[in-house]
Amino acid sequence: MALYERIDTYDEKAISSLAEQYRTILSGIGEDVEREGLLKTPERVAKAIAFMTSGMDAVPSDILKSALFTEDNDEMVLVRNIEIFSLCEHHMLPFFGKAHVAYIPNGKIVGLSKIPRVVDAFARRLQVQERLTEQIRDCIQTTLNPKGVAVVIEAQHLCMQMRGVEKQGCVTTTSAFTGAFLNDDKTRKELMHLIDRD
Repeated sequence: MALYERIDTYDEKAISSLAEQYRTILSGIGEDVEREGLLKTPERVAKAIAFMTSGMDAVPSDILKSALFTEDNDEMVLVRNIEIFSLCEHHMLPFFGKAHVAYIPNGKIVGLSKIPRVVDAFARRLQVQERLTEQIRDCIQTTLNPKGVAVVIEAQHLCMQMRGVEKQGCVTTTSAFTGAFLNDDKTRKELMHLIDRD
């Protein structure tokens, strides 16, 4: 029996309450909430924010447990270029980029699609990139007990590009390692070589 199932539904009461608050915000910035272009905006934004924070209700370890398999393999498994979209918890502006997730099995492997799902489950919350990187690492380490986990995230933050310092094209890179990736230079170099391939 699967522990994880994606269902895109909305709590209509919560959406209605959020929409009303977004109407207040629109009025507060001087907009006319009755003009044609904004009539449905509060509800659309309410549904968008509900989707972008839907990971708060997810149990990422259950995603992994739904597709665990016994396998005698101890070679690196790397899923590269996983798109991430998240919201900075300081300004609620998006940050986005790529996550690279690797692990070295220790008797268990996981269905490959589950790794991007775990990334999404943690990214779809109010986040900071540093914590996001560590949460993905810790979830895989705790659930699979592999010989090592590596997570590298490269992201652009609109809170730096649209406001504040206003620097375009800045990319923030974070990494978090356990086991062989932390303690073995050769393994870590192999990982970085694979990530950097075109």
